[in-house]
Amino acid sequence: MIKRTLFLAGLAASFAIATPAMAADSTLANIKQTGTLKLGYRENSIPFSFVGDDKQPRGYSVDLCRIVAENIGKQLDLPKLDVRWVPVTAQNRFEALKSGAIDIECGNTTQTLSRRADFDFSVMTFVDGAGLLFREGEVPSSLEAIKEQRVAVVSGTTTEKTLENLIAAGKLGVHLLKVADHDAALNALKDRTATAYAADRTVLVTTALVRGQGQAFALATLQFSYEPYGLAMRRDADLRLAVDRTLARLYRTGEISPILARWFEPLGKPNDALQAMFLINGLPE
Repeated sequence: MIKRTLFLAGLAASFAIATPAMAADSTLANIKQTGTLKLGYRENSIPFSFVGDDKQPRGYSVDLCRIVAENIGKQLDLPKLDVRWVPVTAQNRFEALKSGAIDIECGNTTQTLSRRADFDFSVMTFVDGAGLLFREGEVPSSLEAIKEQRVAVVSGTTTEKTLENLIAAGKLGVHLLKVADHDAALNALKDRTATAYAADRTVLVTTALVRGQGQAFALATLQFSYEPYGLAMRRDADLRLAVDRTLARLYRTGEISPILARWFEPLGKPNDALQAMFLINGLPE
């Protein structure tokens, strides 16, 4: 009996020691301890995440993250939460999460099963699909018409991987011109270094509108991928729940509507897929 009592006491003591250590490793615990939340943003992924004229982070995903940050501060009962914005690229965003340089990535990052094997994602924040942008008057009648020509694509994106798979399968006979960001891709299209620019359709349209400098472009009707966006994080169930709780409330209450209008009004009303996404992800408390 004495041995059993000692064993149980020792077991209880081990849990008492282990539990705080495990909690200290969580992202929320670290945020509470430091009073700092580090948010990653893209510098030119209009309209989701970019640098505004005031040199501050702007965009749809940035607005979502600002509201998430406010709610995390309230949840942790912090009198003041220091929100630090850290620029990331398509190429280094996941490494920034892994290293702890950022806690949440606020861009237009597609959730995939392979990415979810290593990182957590929030409920969906947007639905898009990859397409091709051409100079006005140069949209081909078929993809066969651009065979052996160059298509600009940002490296490190799901669009790059999709195109590589199509090329490998013999379904697309083009050469990829891999560039660092969307500005570089648009410039390649403008100066005829590339025949087309491949990216998610919303990014293509808004980049052309904002960065096009009066030059006319045309979007092909073809859509060749499904891009469900989410806010990316390190694997942490508590942080993911805190983020999801905020996003679900925005969707459920309709508070998402003015945020959508702010960034997407020039593109028209949300399509059926996007409206369904908000409905499905407006999870009840």
